[in-house]
Amino acid sequence: MKKEVIGDATLYQGDCKDILPELGLVDAVVTDPPYGINADKAASSNKGKWGWKYYGDTEWDLKKPNKTLLKLILKKSSNHIIWGGNYFTDSLPPTMRWLIWDKGQRDFSLADFEMAWTSQNKASRIFNHSRSKAIQDVKRHPTQKPLALMEWCLAFFPDAKTILDPFMGSGTTGIACMNLHRHFIGIEKDPEYFEIACKRISDAEKQGDLFINNPGHPKRIQMTFETNDASK
Repeated sequence: MKKEVIGDATLYQGDCKDILPELGLVDAVVTDPPYGINADKAASSNKGKWGWKYYGDTEWDLKKPNKTLLKLILKKSSNHIIWGGNYFTDSLPPTMRWLIWDKGQRDFSLADFEMAWTSQNKASRIFNHSRSKAIQDVKRHPTQKPLALMEWCLAFFPDAKTILDPFMGSGTTGIACMNLHRHFIGIEKDPEYFEIACKRISDAEKQGDLFINNPGHPKRIQMTFETNDASK
């Protein structure tokens, strides 16, 4: 197991089934596990076609987490958002709130939308974010979620100070936490994606320091403007 601490983020490289028992409780779990649909192989077999990007020969999506692992994840918090929840309906309890990411494009080779299971007994919600906007994030992982989507997810837990992602991938949930000043715990099994996540989260943490310490930073100016405007 490898451990890296970057600002308010603690990152582990290893298998979450081995690391999770060593961790305490957290305020919320926000994650995007493997769905067991061979998404890694799809990019490989279709490389160069229909805009597919080849990420190398990997095997991270051969199978989905089993019931034992999902039960362990559920025990870490009373607050959860699990993307791909429609693949885990045999392992997760019924829920009232489902989250939908509407990709704004129909009849594409991939799904029109994606679904997340949540632990909340509240109304379901939809996030509209086009594929073209998602591409602007520069994907480093075959199933990388848009940063805006993960920030939207965190807003459902406004009081959650520490967020856990047992399937960190390229670290987008961690970046969202850095941007929103939350503590983050991330676990990633693949060494290459772990290093990518460390780099991305480190860059986000540095960007946040620049924002806080520099009154002239564009983000700080924008926030000041929005705050003043809201007070009118």
